[in-house]
Amino acid sequence: MKESKEELRNRLTPLQFEVTQNEATERPFTGEYDDFYQEGIYVDVVSGEPLFSSLDKYDAGCGWPSFSKPIAKLEEKEDTKLSRVRTEVRSKEADSHLGHVFEDGPAEMGGLRYCINSAAMRFVAVPDLEKEGYSDYLSLFESK
Repeated sequence: MKESKEELRNRLTPLQFEVTQNEATERPFTGEYDDFYQEGIYVDVVSGEPLFSSLDKYDAGCGWPSFSKPIAKLEEKEDTKLSRVRTEVRSKEADSHLGHVFEDGPAEMGGLRYCINSAAMRFVAVPDLEKEGYSDYLSLFESK
């Protein structure tokens, strides 16, 4: 069952709520995961659904965590709020606003840059995957 806005407001930080529920954007270079490179997965702060693997994270220099691809398909919506067309990405289960995807990523990684707000995610380190219910994702890190 989806949490009400009031329940989310009580559980999330003000920034997490504004980003995921009201499509806000955290200031560049301020997010917890911008300059963060531990091994693990990033999950939706609202629903816990897996979003990205640290194996697909790279430093785009843009001020937000950047990934070449998501773990599973995300919802995409056209966004024209800033006088130009962008592609917004949202989580499937919780419909959380995550950020945007651009076609200026490294060619050798597929050419996409998923530019994501740290406030929309929670990191789960590899040693914690099993105890937090994400053991299906351990295989991503076993072949390294």
